[in-house]
Amino acid sequence: MKINTIQCKTLLTKSKLPEADYCINPYVGCLHGCVYCYSRFMKRFTGHTERWGEFVDVKINASEILEKELSRNPKRGVVLLGSVTDAYQSAERKYKITRGILEVLLKYDFPTSILTKSDLVIRDIDLLKRFSDCEVGLTITTLDEQIAKEFESRSSSPQRRLKALETLHNSGIKTYGFIGPILPELTNLESIFIALQGKIDFVMAESLNMKCGNWENIQNLLERKYPHLLSLYQSKFTQKYWEQIERKMRTLSGKFKIPLKGFYRH
Repeated sequence: MKINTIQCKTLLTKSKLPEADYCINPYVGCLHGCVYCYSRFMKRFTGHTERWGEFVDVKINASEILEKELSRNPKRGVVLLGSVTDAYQSAERKYKITRGILEVLLKYDFPTSILTKSDLVIRDIDLLKRFSDCEVGLTITTLDEQIAKEFESRSSSPQRRLKALETLHNSGIKTYGFIGPILPELTNLESIFIALQGKIDFVMAESLNMKCGNWENIQNLLERKYPHLLSLYQSKFTQKYWEQIERKMRTLSGKFKIPLKGFYRH
């Protein structure tokens, strides 16, 4: 794996996502290297020859740039940390770029949303508790440890993520579970809802996106580990299929009294 430090010229970018006004990506690339990751389309903008998941560029001056940007008094809005990277990937333990960004966002009282697959986020509870408007989500793709190791081997285990959600929630921080991507026949939605009870304020979900260059990786894994599912995944799933999954999500939301804030289909 290759880790570089770089100087960024800008950091705060306007978001096209429905739940955020701005995005901040503390890193270029992501060392989690999840098989299904569709952010790999970003590689063509990086100049890297390494495979997606095998490199990361650390925006070493991120907090200084953000300080300059927010000092210009931009319109206040929700900032999402980590739209095409994970703000708490392993490099964050050493470089603490995300923590520095949080300190600046806190200073300017910007509403902040974090989505991560790492329980490292609990390191920053001391800062997160001081925000007037902050939410933290952890992605739960599966509760099956073996499936998790195969699809997202460098992320925190499902149980560690659940424990992080519980710790954050008990600290008074708004939390949510992000069930995504939903892996057909592998993601057990009901078991996830059961596990999330008492740990979150709401849930969000996302269909599997196989349109951004990740199909080859998914196919290779299915051939090796889940050959009985290969033909199902080759069908690429219709909108009707995902409508059925969304209806199931809404049923579970009602059953377990956990609000479903959004279901994203690709």
